[in-house]
This record gives sequence, C-alpha cells and structure tokens, in this order.
Amino acid sequence: MVKVKVASLFSGGKDSTYALHWAFIKGLKVKCLVTVKPRKQDSWMFHVPCIELTTLQAKALGLPHIYVESSGEKGAELSDLYQALRASVKRYGVEGVVVGGLLSDYQRLNVNMICERLNLSVFAPFWRKNHEEYMREIVDLGFKVMVTAIDVYGLPSYLVGKVLTKKDVEEIIQRARKYGFNPAFEGGEAETLVLDAPLFKKALEVKGKVVKCGEYSWRYVITEAKLVDK
Repeated sequence: MVKVKVASLFSGGKDSTYALHWAFIKGLKVKCLVTVKPRKQDSWMFHVPCIELTTLQAKALGLPHIYVESSGEKGAELSDLYQALRASVKRYGVEGVVVGGLLSDYQRLNVNMICERLNLSVFAPFWRKNHEEYMREIVDLGFKVMVTAIDVYGLPSYLVGKVLTKKDVEEIIQRARKYGFNPAFEGGEAETLVLDAPLFKKALEVKGKVVKCGEYSWRYVITEAKLVDK
C-alpha cells in the first residue's frame, strides 16, 4: 500500500500536535509541517500565541518546517496559506493536508477550498469529536499541554502556565458544563502550547510569567525557551 504524503498544519497547540500524532499512527507519510504566523492578534484562521515556538517544536520532531508570516487580514491570510501549501507540494510532493480543527466551519471550509485548488486531500481526524473525550485522550496519551492564555469566565487563572493533568482536565470539563464554555477551548476560551508529546525527540522547556490582561483574561508571557533531552 502506497502511503499518502501529507503536510500537517501546525500551530504548536494541542489540536495540531494531536492531529500530527494521528497521521503517524494511521501510516500517513508526514513530509513537513506548515505554519502561518499572523501579525494580527485576532486572526480568523490561525492560532497566534507562542506560534513562533513552532520552529523549536519542528526541531524536536525532526521534521521540515514551512513557516510563513501573514498580515492576518482575512483575504491575505488565505492567500498566504495557499502559497505555503503550494510550496509543500513543490518541495515535498505533498498529496494531502492534516488539520486539527474540531468545530470551526469557517476554518474547515477555507482549508478545504484551498486544498481543492491544489488537488490535495484533507484529513481532519477530530472534526466534531466529543470534546470531553478528546481532552481526556490527549492527557492519557502523554501530551504535555501548557495553558498559555485564558479568555473566559469560569476557567481559573492558576491554569495559566500550567501543564494539564488528568485532574485539571476533569475540572475543566465540570466547569465547562457549569459555565457553558467549550471544554476543548474551540471558542477561544484558552490557548495551549505542547511542550512534549510521544513523537518529540526532545522536550520544550520554557520560562515566563503570568500577566493579567482583563477581568477574565490572563497570558503566560514566555521569556525563555529551549529544547532539552527527554
């Protein structure tokens, strides 16, 4: 059986890292990671916090990395994604794209349209998956997921800068049920950074500080990041 050559859209957070893990487990041939860094903080398409650390994560994974910057404007960021994926086809012979989207129709439709133009298959393994089950799976598989931002009433600030444990996940699920936010943070309730995962050959070590940005808004500002032996 011929393995499909794929590029994996990669933001460094839990969803894209888990999707990459899935691709390897399913026998897809991952040729590269593709990251688009928007200059706007409120990009409609892309994850923003700590995205520059994907360069270190790519080294930890031992994978080629196509990293491009974008203005973050709606039309421009789609054009930039198209060019990045087009580069993956030219350089690595990519035939498909792996995405970690869970719920956003806007993101899904735009990725699908771009991939259709490039004649690329789309693999979205976690689309509409049960979000509570999904969060439990990530921690059970050994992903070290740090919360880097919170922007919702109901999530405790002590989670910012913390690597999620099974206990934390259960508390997030219970609070999501109580306060009505998405337990997998698909509404922008929180942002994450993966410090280690089963595919990582080295782990990411970071230092920083927690900053309060609003009544229910906190950020973990990373001041130092490096790869360390596992």
